[in-house]
Amino acid sequence: MNHPRSFLRTGDASFAATFLTATMALLATGCATPGPLHVYSAADARPTAILDAGGEGGRVDIPAFLEPTDELTGLAYDPFTDHLFLRLAPGNRILVVDRPARAVKRAFVVHALPDGPGGDLAVRPRNGHIFLLLPGEPALLELTRLGERVQTLRLVPAPLPPTGIAYDPIQDRLLVLSPASPARIAAYDLDGREQGTITLDREVGASLAFDSERREYYVPMAGSGSPIGVFDQHGRWQRNLEGAAGFVDLGPRSFLRLF
Repeated sequence: MNHPRSFLRTGDASFAATFLTATMALLATGCATPGPLHVYSAADARPTAILDAGGEGGRVDIPAFLEPTDELTGLAYDPFTDHLFLRLAPGNRILVVDRPARAVKRAFVVHALPDGPGGDLAVRPRNGHIFLLLPGEPALLELTRLGERVQTLRLVPAPLPPTGIAYDPIQDRLLVLSPASPARIAAYDLDGREQGTITLDREVGASLAFDSERREYYVPMAGSGSPIGVFDQHGRWQRNLEGAAGFVDLGPRSFLRLF
């Protein structure tokens, strides 16, 4: 083990109280000026680093801080805090990485999850809530930024058990990738009601990101070692990004952050 890390149980009162006080102060005083889009990706389930591409050009490696036995099941980015969220097998462990500090910010275990193989996750920046796919179910688990359970969100009408999830901050909707053939992406409001669907015109993998400004979807293409494909708002393939990836998320990098 090359770094200090321990997974806190959600419900740890002393930790929650301390972190909540700091969080509320940040929310009350923090602000950020959006900057260029950055794409974050991991090549496979056991990456040594998360790749940061975009914005200033070039590609930068961010340490993933995974132990040799850890397995990544989902990746999310919060542009408000500039933190990466790594969901680890069996799906109930969340590792939060401070991108600019290149350090573990916190780690916690979610005990409200049923047994299962894990899956993707997404973050809603305006309140820091985390949405986790539930294994084998057409539903999401909503957590606070501290990992405390808010609700189980049943998706209506129910899709096939989803494999990817992203958040649209402009329209305040959740975007859910279902592994039908062809794959579909459905938009849901925060009560779990479907708002519309699109069908992708190529086979894809099991992770999802969304550029809300350009209205483009980023999805790993099907097959091991495949690149990330970019699709327009109608589900039409536009281009592939350089390099292979199995997990992806994105967000604007702030020019100025005041906390």
